[in-house]
Amino acid sequence: MNGKLTFLGTGTSQGVPLPACSCHVCQSNEPKDHRLRSSVLVEVATQRICIDTGPDFRYQMLREKVMKLDAILYTHEHRDHVGGLDDVRAFNYIQAEAMPLYAPIEVIKALHQSYAYIFNSNYPGIPKVSLCEIDEAPFSIKDIQITPIPVWHHKLRVFGYRMGDLAYITDAKTVPESSRKLIRDIPILIINCLHESTHISHFNLEEALAFIEDIRPKQTYLTHISHLFGTHEEIQSKLPHTVEAAYDGLSILFNP
Repeated sequence: MNGKLTFLGTGTSQGVPLPACSCHVCQSNEPKDHRLRSSVLVEVATQRICIDTGPDFRYQMLREKVMKLDAILYTHEHRDHVGGLDDVRAFNYIQAEAMPLYAPIEVIKALHQSYAYIFNSNYPGIPKVSLCEIDEAPFSIKDIQITPIPVWHHKLRVFGYRMGDLAYITDAKTVPESSRKLIRDIPILIINCLHESTHISHFNLEEALAFIEDIRPKQTYLTHISHLFGTHEEIQSKLPHTVEAAYDGLSILFNP
């Protein structure tokens, strides 16, 4: 049984292109240089889950023609990862059920604050969700077995996730050894790499490559990419042959 992961978005919190930016990346006509906010769609057997619902969630679902969604899994509470939650209403209507949301307690608390109307109102037009709190223990969403990978985004805990022979880690600056042990020698690694300059809460290229050298994956994909990193072609020219810059719409197969 194969799994499939599709990159719904590979951009940083502002996406690429940025409004009012005249740099050569933001002005590029190459589709691979157009990056929505970071999110992925995971498919195993008949199950489909989305990791994060950023502000571009509605368009991402339309672009990939997603007609059924079984659950949403959150990495952390920043707006570029939760800002599209309201658009689960379409799936509520079609599937006639609440959308399960899997998230650590910090995210659940933030959703209650940011989307108070969902939890404090009986208005018939609001999104219908069911909250499933997770911690650092492995869990499953139907056919998909998942192991959380705690990392640090400056001082904020973020969950990466391992699913079989694939690990997805976004918004990481520090990865403790206890988390590295969960993914060392994994076949497929997906990690954030903002750009080449040092950043307070994200891997830059030097840090990402050092992390890859320690983890020793067979294949790595970079995501959460800023326009400051360059065009897709320019980024790819700086990478080893086992590392690729992911792009929106790219799909990869993995063993779940």
